Amino acid sequence: MHYHHLGKIPAKRHIQFRKSDGGLYAEQLFSTEGFSELSSLLYHCNAPTEIIQVDEPYSFMPKLIHDKQLKHRCLKGFHVKPESDYLLSRKPVLVNADCKISLSAPNRSQKDYFFKNADADEVIFVHVGTGTLKTMYGNLSFSYGDYLVVPRGTIYQIHFDGPDNRLLIVESTGPITFPKRYRNSFGQLMEHSPFCERDIRKPSDIETYDEKGNYLLYIKKQDMIYPYHYLNHPFDVIGWDGYVYPFALSIHDFEPITGRVHQPPPVHQTFDGSNFVICSFVPRLYDYHPLAIPAPYHHSNIDSDEVLYYVDGDFMSRKHVEKGMITLHPGGIPHGPHPGTIEKSIGAKETRELAVMVDTFKPLLMTEYAAQVEDPNYFLSWLPDGRNHPGAHLGTITS
Repeated sequence: MHYHHLGKIPAKRHIQFRKSDGGLYAEQLFSTEGFSELSSLLYHCNAPTEIIQVDEPYSFMPKLIHDKQLKHRCLKGFHVKPESDYLLSRKPVLVNADCKISLSAPNRSQKDYFFKNADADEVIFVHVGTGTLKTMYGNLSFSYGDYLVVPRGTIYQIHFDGPDNRLLIVESTGPITFPKRYRNSFGQLMEHSPFCERDIRKPSDIETYDEKGNYLLYIKKQDMIYPYHYLNHPFDVIGWDGYVYPFALSIHDFEPITGRVHQPPPVHQTFDGSNFVICSFVPRLYDYHPLAIPAPYHHSNIDSDEVLYYVDGDFMSRKHVEKGMITLHPGGIPHGPHPGTIEKSIGAKETRELAVMVDTFKPLLMTEYAAQVEDPNYFLSWLPDGRNHPGAHLGTITS
């Protein structure tokens, strides 16, 4: 990330910075990778350590199904039912040691408590809804198509403008960064990057609450939720500066890279995670070689699992696509366009598709909740006659 600051800060680090009543502001170093990597310095009206009560923790670990069958999967994401509580609305569907992919349909703002994910950086993709991400760094407004990137340890609330909201949430055990090939040695996004610094929205309108009370903060650590009660309002920061802070990037600001022939998925990459990547598929012109085949070629996932979350538009390589649908194409078996879509794509000038892809380099496991919204016959969709093929086995295959 890049240097940013908001509010009031002293002339130098680690020197006296006093309030109007003569007391000292409490300085806090905020880093997600120790003292040697990126960090920010925050200045609190009160010490951020004043705890008045700790309640019993409870498990937030996803319940996995140990289905050993290797097959393509399809989840009906919009079948996730809306819930009023933000944390309870987060439904993990695909997980491994590096990341968790969750669906969420919160229909009420998160105002009764604050949340801190001490396990992972979060990428929250806003599929439906508008509102404001409120943090100790300031506020970020969001709308359809925004990626909200929240560094681990950030205390936040999400305030929605209305009850209809749909989120795709990806948690990363390592930092979320921009791909190295887009950055020069100083961290600046280079000319060939599909987005630039002007597209990155940083926190603004820092709100300082120098208030005492009983403030409930849920801390997620090692898949447990720890309810902490603090004496001081978590958003008591008067100012901060540094390189670690939440930011927003809209998928609509991603500029697609095209060519004479079909371009491979890495040209769509938007973020790096810990042993996974996040890509953005956006409306774009098709390949312009006179014999070009715009539809993607069949390819073998040998070393990665491919997850595609369908957002909007027409998808030239897939049939029967619905908004909010998630497909999982696991490592070890090839996949590609559905029958008929290759020929259909020839001569087409553009695609209006919008999708988010997550490629992981370790296998993903399904959760019990994913099984509840799965289309069990998706793996039959590559047959010439689809699921009506006379040789199709419509039941669930077991090992």
